[in-house]
This record gives sequence, C-alpha cells and structure tokens, in this order.
Amino acid sequence: MAIGPLAVRWLDWTLEQPHAGAVGIARVGFENTGTIKWRKGIRLGYHWLDERGNPLIWDGERTEIPHLAPGEQATIEARVRAPIPPGRYGFALDLVAELRAWFSELGGEQLHAQVDVLPRVEPAHADIPAWVEQNESWRRVDEAHAEGFAVVAGALSWDGSLLHHRPRSLDPYQPGPGRVPGFSHPLVCPSVVEGVQLERLPDVAGLPAYAAPKDEPWIYDGRIVLTAYPGRR
Repeated sequence: MAIGPLAVRWLDWTLEQPHAGAVGIARVGFENTGTIKWRKGIRLGYHWLDERGNPLIWDGERTEIPHLAPGEQATIEARVRAPIPPGRYGFALDLVAELRAWFSELGGEQLHAQVDVLPRVEPAHADIPAWVEQNESWRRVDEAHAEGFAVVAGALSWDGSLLHHRPRSLDPYQPGPGRVPGFSHPLVCPSVVEGVQLERLPDVAGLPAYAAPKDEPWIYDGRIVLTAYPGRR
C-alpha cells in the first residue's frame, strides 16, 4: 500500500450485475491513507479492460467523493456504465486527482476484478405508424439491444406508386450493407429501451423522427429495414 500525499486503501465494495451498455451502481468503500486531506477535485473513476489487462474503455463516469482527512473512511455509490458487447471483462477502480494524476500513477493500487457483463434486458418499443411494417430484418433490432444499444434505428423501404413516389427526404434512409457510425440524420421510427427519452423532431415524410441520444449508446443499421405503404394512410 502506497504512503504519500495521495493514497487510498480499498475497503468492501459491490457492483450490481452489469448489463451491456446499461448503467448500474457500484458501492465502494475506501480510506484516505495519505498525508493530506482530500478536497475538491478527488474523484472515483473506473476502467474496463481486456483479458490481458489492456484498457478497452479508459476513464468511465467519474463520481465525487467526500473530503476525507487522513485515516477517515467513507462508502459511496457510483454510476458505472457497462461495456458493449456482453462478455467477460476486467474492471478496475481508481481515484483521480483532477488535472494531476490517477492515484495508481503515484504508486497506489487499483481495485481489480473480473466481471461477467450480461446482455441488455430492458423491454423496448418503436413508434411505428400503422402504414409501416416490420420485416424479417427486424430481428437485428433485438440483437442490437441485447448487445447493449439503448436506441436502434434503420432504413426505410418505400412501396409507392406514381401517386405516392418516394420523398427525397428519405434519401438518407436507403437500405444499406451495415452500421453507419455517427449517422447524422434524424432517427426514423427507432426502437428505444424502456426508461430512455428521445427528443422528438419534425416528421420525416410523415414518419416520427427523433434526435440520437447524447448519453446512451445507439446505432443506425442499414440492414434493418421498415417498409412504408403510403397508400394505406
């Protein structure tokens, strides 16, 4: 155990069963074993590691901790977002002095564990009008949610005619070969897990459209295709 100005001794801790992409709670106890009082700027952080200890996600969400004098202890609850996809990961907790260093860089030890991350399990719902139908490709939505994505959106096939030709506003939603990272257009008829709220945007060709979330994992996959039948409206 390191002894110096900034040092920590880890006490009892627990982590809620993590599900890919979802937020759980870690309850972590620790003691200030350093020589100075912890003040503003000392936070709890975490990392997700591969089987060899290499970082996959470095520096997840940080949590403020109490201002502890040397020898004082505390237990806090911290938000922990699990990685994507499900699997077995290394999990490491560390304290950080903002704009200075991680405690482990000053000779301290991280708290390490091996953690099994399970598939995401929240029920999901998609705002799909009656004149739009799912097809066999919709199975990819369920697979993506289980993989850890809170919001899943896809392309749109337009079963139109001379009276109901495909609107140009749907050009970005042509079916494609796979996922499009950072898709820059509104998400049309996305599937959203329970508890996540999206910002509603103006309709696209009469279809409900939403902004991509800023704080939840999401994907657009051109292999997921809904078929619109405008003549049924």
